[in-house]
Amino acid sequence: MAELNGKVPVITIDGPTASGKGTVASRVAEALGFHYLDSGALYRVVGLVCLRNNVPLDDMAAVTAHAMAIKPRFAGGRVTLGTEDITAAIRTEEVGQAASRAAVISSVRDALAELEKNARRAPGLVADGRDMGSVIFPDAPLKVFLTASAEARAHRRYKQLIEKGLDVKLSDLVSEMKERDLRDMRRAHAPLAPAEGARILDSSFLTIEETVEKVLYWWLECTKR
Repeated sequence: MAELNGKVPVITIDGPTASGKGTVASRVAEALGFHYLDSGALYRVVGLVCLRNNVPLDDMAAVTAHAMAIKPRFAGGRVTLGTEDITAAIRTEEVGQAASRAAVISSVRDALAELEKNARRAPGLVADGRDMGSVIFPDAPLKVFLTASAEARAHRRYKQLIEKGLDVKLSDLVSEMKERDLRDMRRAHAPLAPAEGARILDSSFLTIEETVEKVLYWWLECTKR
């Protein structure tokens, strides 16, 4: 299906960190043959660049300047910046924290908004993030807010990091999740919250497969209207 109501269709999947939205969104996109936008990766690229250049994350002008300058490329599940593959580099906890701090700066969000909007291409797009449905694609026919308890999300992240051979404490991850949730919800510009008309999906006790199946079912409902 190339269009829905005259526009390239978009499914937005927003939610807090480690809710599984990236995995779910990419699998939904694959199932439908749609493009996939990982908006969080853009903020992680900004965080990585700022850390590498020793840019204070409270220096709004400097962080914004770096956000305006980035030109990452996404292809085949990999992220490159220039000639460097930064797929693994942007997934560290340090970069994630830096990305969260950069994301509270309204001028940074404005700088990345055009990159996000330009990802809307036929036959369709599945976009995940924190404000995809509320700010970037408010006309999306299906908006999903994917959530889970902080404990469930921390446990998922813990397993991922342990599998990578990293030494982490589950209790620390729970605290970090809660702290990041508060920061995202309290920011003045595009705070983390379900978009108007979004369907809430709590995945605390669902598998990835069950979550994907639910989103695809909702999409089928949308196309039948």
